[in-house]
Amino acid sequence: MNAAIPTTADNRALVEAAHRGLAQTWIEFESALAQVPVVARLLAGKLRLEDYRRLLFNLRQQVVEGSRWISRAASNLGPNHEELRSLFVRHAVAEHRDYRLLEDNYVAAGGTAEDIRAGRMNIGSEALSAFMYHAASRPDPVGLLGAMYVIEGLGERLAGPWSQAIREQLGLGDEAVSFLAYHGANDGDHLDMFDRALALAIADRATADEIVRHARIVARLYRLQLEEIDHV
Repeated sequence: MNAAIPTTADNRALVEAAHRGLAQTWIEFESALAQVPVVARLLAGKLRLEDYRRLLFNLRQQVVEGSRWISRAASNLGPNHEELRSLFVRHAVAEHRDYRLLEDNYVAAGGTAEDIRAGRMNIGSEALSAFMYHAASRPDPVGLLGAMYVIEGLGERLAGPWSQAIREQLGLGDEAVSFLAYHGANDGDHLDMFDRALALAIADRATADEIVRHARIVARLYRLQLEEIDHV
């Protein structure tokens, strides 16, 4: 936690409680994620090139919206959350071209740019994106920090090992796994920013609970996105 942030014993206790709730959510999410067919094949060393292309294709349709909902959330943070709004804006800038990496990886894995750009969101992606925009459109949507915790956690904890496993199983070069590799290398910094944002945002129990609740919702919807690959 950044020492420049004014804290009280009550604030620290609330932040710590939120961290515990988020950590438990992550444990449950990672365990359930391992049962999703495409992830299970990856973890078992049985991923097929077709599986990887389908994963990239489906992720791109939702990732393209990421910086947009973060920007909307920033625009709805009021005067009491000015510093938090600045953090959201910087995060949106960092994320706004991620979908291009997915397009490049898809082409490097044997697909075409025209196909992936013409794709539609699957059922799970539609649900996830709709929730993100709904939450971001509310006044002072600090609960979305829970969503960021789950999504950035995927990058910090799983993207690096997944990119290495995909390279080894499919014999692909770096140009085909740059999206996962980038997030594996950089999302730890994003989680450092998240810790600061959490301390800025949490002033009461209701806010702490809302952040954990958003994390649980997004964990379930993100898993649904992977369960519903190609189901549009």
